[in-house]
Amino acid sequence: MPKIAFLGSGNMAGAIVEGLLAKNAATSAELICLGGDDDTAAKLQARTGIGVARSLDELLKDAGTLVVAFKPQHLASADPRLATLAAGKLVVSILAGKRIASLARVFSSARNIVRTMPNTPGQIGAGITGWCSHEPLSAEDRATVGKLLDALGAAVEVPEVDLDAVTGVSGSGPAYVFEFAAALRDAGVAAGLTRPTAEKLAMETLLGAARLLARKKIDPEILRDQVTSPNGTTYAGLQKMKARDFRGLIRETVLAATARSKELSQDD
Repeated sequence: MPKIAFLGSGNMAGAIVEGLLAKNAATSAELICLGGDDDTAAKLQARTGIGVARSLDELLKDAGTLVVAFKPQHLASADPRLATLAAGKLVVSILAGKRIASLARVFSSARNIVRTMPNTPGQIGAGITGWCSHEPLSAEDRATVGKLLDALGAAVEVPEVDLDAVTGVSGSGPAYVFEFAAALRDAGVAAGLTRPTAEKLAMETLLGAARLLARKKIDPEILRDQVTSPNGTTYAGLQKMKARDFRGLIRETVLAATARSKELSQDD
């Protein structure tokens, strides 16, 4: 069985490894990584039992798939031997803002190249990943990509041109939610609650609302209206959000992140 190799051993690489093992989608013997100058590779090995390569040659010798998981800014200075060492292999990149064209210059002889945009909840298997491929995937390679991304949570295939918008919505989206949680907590404190109580109420409200939305599978506006009585407390709060153009602010937030993603992708 060809191995899955990880070039990089940080948080997202570790999340994929741990997800694969937890779901019995791979064994530790089928996974190998090569880290940088820090001790992340050794720590990942200690947690999971996967192999740690001492060189690129060792990493890719028996690999059929290479997951590129180092820092995006290191792509420009990547070892030129990767073109030869990764020849004929499926390359899956989790590098934010790095286009397939840029990846193809480094991995010029790869069997196929897949670009992904995961998000941080993938660290606990609750993420969502947008992805696209350079060429149409074979059935076997599509199954491999599905297995890798399933380790992080859900996934959605999109044209590469849409990945900047994916970055703006789901790649950066967790930070918007964390900011909203902090704002809800602080508002609770302003209303007279203790910080621990306000924090717990904010967190559990976000968790519960998200679960309800996912389970009901209906438009969020319908759920919003179900809890909004005419001239009631929720209505009063929503009117303030409307007056300050809350939706407009979120739209501008996502568009700003999308625009920045496009700028970064032009820096290759």
